[in-house]
Amino acid sequence: MTTTLPPVITDWFARKGWFPRQHQLDVLASWQAGASALLIAPTGAGKTLAGFLPTLVDLADGSHEGLHTLYISPLKALAVDVQRNLNTPILEMGLKISAETRTGDTPASKRARQRAKPPHILLTTPEQLCLLISHPHAELFFGSLKRIVLDELHALVTSKRGELLSLAIARIARLAPNLQITALSATVARPDLLAEWIAAPLPQRATQLLTASGGAPPVLSILDSSERVPWAGHSANYAHRDLYEAIKQHRTTLLFVNTRSQAEMLFQGLWSINDDMLPIALHHGSLSVEQRRKVESAMVAGALKAVVCTSTLDLGIDWGDVDLVVQVGAPKGSSRMLQRIGRANHRLDEPSKAMLVPSNRFEVLECEAALEAVAENHQDSEDPVSGGYDVLAQHVLGMACAAPFAADDLYDEIRHAWPYRDLPRSQFDRVLEFVATGGYALKAYERYAKLKRTEDGLWRVTNPQVVQQYRLNIGTIIEEPMVRVRLIRPRGLNKGQSQSPVGAGGRVLGEMEEYFFGTLLLGDTFMFGGEIVAFEGMRDNEAFVSRAQSNNPKIPSYMGGKFPLSTYLAERVRRIMDTPEDWHKLPDQVSDWLRLQAEVSLVPQRESLLVETFPRGTLNYLVCYPFEGRLAHQTLGMLLTRRLERARARPLGFVATEYALAIWGLGDLSALIKTGRLSLDELFSQDMLGDDLEAWLDESALMKRTFRNCAIIAGLIERRHPGREKSGRQITMSSDLIYDVLYQHEPDHILIQATRRDAARGLLDIARLGDMLARIRNHIVHRPLARISPLAVPLMLDIGKVPIFGEARESAMAEAADEMMREALGG
Repeated sequence: MTTTLPPVITDWFARKGWFPRQHQLDVLASWQAGASALLIAPTGAGKTLAGFLPTLVDLADGSHEGLHTLYISPLKALAVDVQRNLNTPILEMGLKISAETRTGDTPASKRARQRAKPPHILLTTPEQLCLLISHPHAELFFGSLKRIVLDELHALVTSKRGELLSLAIARIARLAPNLQITALSATVARPDLLAEWIAAPLPQRATQLLTASGGAPPVLSILDSSERVPWAGHSANYAHRDLYEAIKQHRTTLLFVNTRSQAEMLFQGLWSINDDMLPIALHHGSLSVEQRRKVESAMVAGALKAVVCTSTLDLGIDWGDVDLVVQVGAPKGSSRMLQRIGRANHRLDEPSKAMLVPSNRFEVLECEAALEAVAENHQDSEDPVSGGYDVLAQHVLGMACAAPFAADDLYDEIRHAWPYRDLPRSQFDRVLEFVATGGYALKAYERYAKLKRTEDGLWRVTNPQVVQQYRLNIGTIIEEPMVRVRLIRPRGLNKGQSQSPVGAGGRVLGEMEEYFFGTLLLGDTFMFGGEIVAFEGMRDNEAFVSRAQSNNPKIPSYMGGKFPLSTYLAERVRRIMDTPEDWHKLPDQVSDWLRLQAEVSLVPQRESLLVETFPRGTLNYLVCYPFEGRLAHQTLGMLLTRRLERARARPLGFVATEYALAIWGLGDLSALIKTGRLSLDELFSQDMLGDDLEAWLDESALMKRTFRNCAIIAGLIERRHPGREKSGRQITMSSDLIYDVLYQHEPDHILIQATRRDAARGLLDIARLGDMLARIRNHIVHRPLARISPLAVPLMLDIGKVPIFGEARESAMAEAADEMMREALGG
């Protein structure tokens, strides 16, 4: 069908010298045909305008009252950025359209006003959406809604946030009879699954899968540095000078790292050599909202030369002047790399420019694999996930907060959420019973009774406090317990002043994990927010710091933010290592390393597993190279250690990296294998994922940590209470006690089931480990060695590293690596 734009919009395009792209008109046509749509388009293709074009067309005549379009973003920063970019054309066209954001940073007074008088367009996050549908007036609020725009859908559907969002949309689909959904996504491996995801809540509507043609291919390279690439570590200190020169040569550079601690280190390293006083900023999730917004505004204004950032700037934000993206550290996935490359240029017809900076020698191989994958435009994005019972429990309670419900009606509604499309009625009933009473093992305790069934057959909340607690604890993002970091004047600055920071006030710099402060003594220095600060003390949930000078500040280690190596890139790394004729693509220092490995031992082959055993000092080592990612290797190390104990090999410990695993102990592993007392085929057999895994999980603290998160999401344990927040220690003690009770008296409790699901899928990577064990069956190659191999050197550095900070750490590791390489070569 033909699509027509109102004159006010066509005139605006003409004044700009622009014209709507075909995929933007296709989204409009799908809307006018009464269909939902999924648009798959590369970054810079104008996805956001495509998503809002039907809204602007429909609202142009000014006749609509109430909420028209709900825009849902995975990031608060993205919602704020989109509102800014959306209001500009609205003002330029003179349209009477109101567009507002609603995030966790929105003042309570404004949120209350939005519920009473919603704007035409509301830009929000999944958590705020769940709050809105839990209010008694949700039907009135959403009754006028015509469109939901899901931005960056691929970033939502692989997580528990996506599960919760799907349930919220299933509810809204019932409240808004005229609803249509438009989803926007970067290129993904399985677009058909994403299309099914948005079609599920509206089965009566057609769903169209739309694609935008790709733009100019990116220009991607690996840093060619004259400095020596480290054997191990993730700081990339060797590259700071090269990066600084690259920043000077470009208008604006985004430097992505994979963790917040890496962001702090890189920013500090660049700032220490910033002789030209270039405006360089830092952006990550632990910094205060004010600091992040300040950086974002400066970026929009073109006032910054570079920003060091984490995944907080992965998605959607339109930085028009960025002409270089740098990925410091291996990207872990080609789809993630393509997403980040798209932050540069943001113009479809011009190539984006990006550079990879490996932190160590194994990462050089991964960066080369990513280079090839990006050149082929290969996607290794994750598929949407099925729904968890902990998320479902939170949603069930939220729906009771909105209004009493009939179980049959809620079950039917929930099955319209794609992750829960196959939910058995028996499991729904168990979830409902858990929300109502806590389940069989906990129903005797009144504090867990949150719902009651009344004579009319409807389920209702037991008291108003249940509603209040639900709204305080909503969401699925579980970070380590956080404390605010507040800047004060140094201790003893004024004579007679109290030496305690209590009541000292001061500006909030951001938040950090609670456990880190347990490692500090008063006066210890560390990096935060690009500054060096000294620890002055704590009160309740606040840590007080002062500005300080130090040559060796500590680097905070954050629990979140670590990405797993994708299966696809792992396979490509194995292929590169197994193809010596391609080693010329690698830096000389890396290709020489592989050639030395071939002389001393063997280079790992693509379809087999290399296992090396050798003595060193008083210990014996087993090193293998699966290239399956840290999570799978950690699980493998735990299970192998149990088996080696049974074989009387006397293991003492193990260390796992993204690429390899090393186990050390007192037993002579080479002799045990040679004499047949230890069979590698039996050691690495798939049955380790049976009884051995179950026995280890029974003993492991990992299950209790995982249960804690599930219990928080399900509402069994509450992080926040009116006027106060529980400490991490309090939460852990509560969850451990409940876990022990459930495990003993109700081992198939739905939260125990949810815990096992999370452990298998996320923390243990069981499926991937199982695939690896199947692949290497009868393809294990053993190399007994008299000494360490060149490829094992990085792992030995990880085993032997001690807490050295600052430049001393880099030099100490380099000296240790040189000594080990001399040893490997018989020197």
